[in-house]
Amino acid sequence: MVSSKVRKQIYIEPHQEHLLKAIAQQAGVSEAEIIRQAIDLHLGEITAPQTNLAMWEAEREFIDQIKTRPAQLGGRDWQREDLYER
Repeated sequence: MVSSKVRKQIYIEPHQEHLLKAIAQQAGVSEAEIIRQAIDLHLGEITAPQTNLAMWEAEREFIDQIKTRPAQLGGRDWQREDLYER
């Protein structure tokens, strides 16, 4: 089985380069392999953000309420700051 890889170019700090070289040499693997392992380790700890559908539905209802309000003479009946408090 042939493994396909995607080339990425990144910038790292000088101290990171020093550590990377030292770890790769100690482990007897390439620096790229150390980077791949670090990515796998880090990504395994991250969980994808969950979309709160109930919150989106509440916002949709709020927008629908505003849309059905009768037109106000001279402008709207709410302030922009009211939206930030939601």
